[in-house]
Amino acid sequence: MSTSLVVVPTYNEAGNLPELVRRLAAVGPYDLLIVDDGSPDGTAAVGQRLAAEYPGQLAVLRRNAKEGLGPAYVAGFRWALSHGYDFIFQMDADLSHDPVTLGRLRAALDGADLVVGSRYVPGGFTIGWPRRRRLLSQLGSLYARQLLGVPVRDVTGGFKGFRRRALASLDLERLGARGFGFQVEVTYRLHRNGYRVVEVPITFADRQVGVSKMSSAIIAEALLLPWQLLLGDWLDHVRGVRPWGEQLGN
Repeated sequence: MSTSLVVVPTYNEAGNLPELVRRLAAVGPYDLLIVDDGSPDGTAAVGQRLAAEYPGQLAVLRRNAKEGLGPAYVAGFRWALSHGYDFIFQMDADLSHDPVTLGRLRAALDGADLVVGSRYVPGGFTIGWPRRRRLLSQLGSLYARQLLGVPVRDVTGGFKGFRRRALASLDLERLGARGFGFQVEVTYRLHRNGYRVVEVPITFADRQVGVSKMSSAIIAEALLLPWQLLLGDWLDHVRGVRPWGEQLGN
């Protein structure tokens, strides 16, 4: 068993999973947890077959229904913490994140609690996105960053690594975002709690197989989420749970 685990949520990713596992096995040493939300295309069955090829390195957590990205990651994080991993990473299943970059994320955790693979710091790139899609993503990150005061250029990025102590500090029951806003919420809460967050540049490639999970409901959630987080903090302040703007430290 490795000390590092990669958590990958899946929904209808049967066409991408074998290549992802092959690439991940080539860079090692990382274990892999596939968290599948009842994919009708047989993603979980593909994962189980691959687990037989990589015994002790790959596990499949099968969930009964599609509940969203956030709940899938929460389930994966619980599994990772209960199985004693020291370093927990998250990445997409659609091959947009290159497993080769995991080494740089792992090295960054020697001096940080959360590392974000960033498309928008010097050296970061996106491949296969039209200019309008990239601009929308950058504006979304800027919007959340400015409202929440998080010093991260790619606050919506989904390629992350955590030290165990940081991930274990999160109140997983309180994480409410179900879509891509989950990325913003996790980064915000760890920064607010005084953990050190750094970014490393990555190259993000648009998916070649399968269909994007982006929807109008997910975009709406992302727009509302920063205000909901700020309101929650203000209510904590009113109730006397913590002073306004205080960082907990670690």
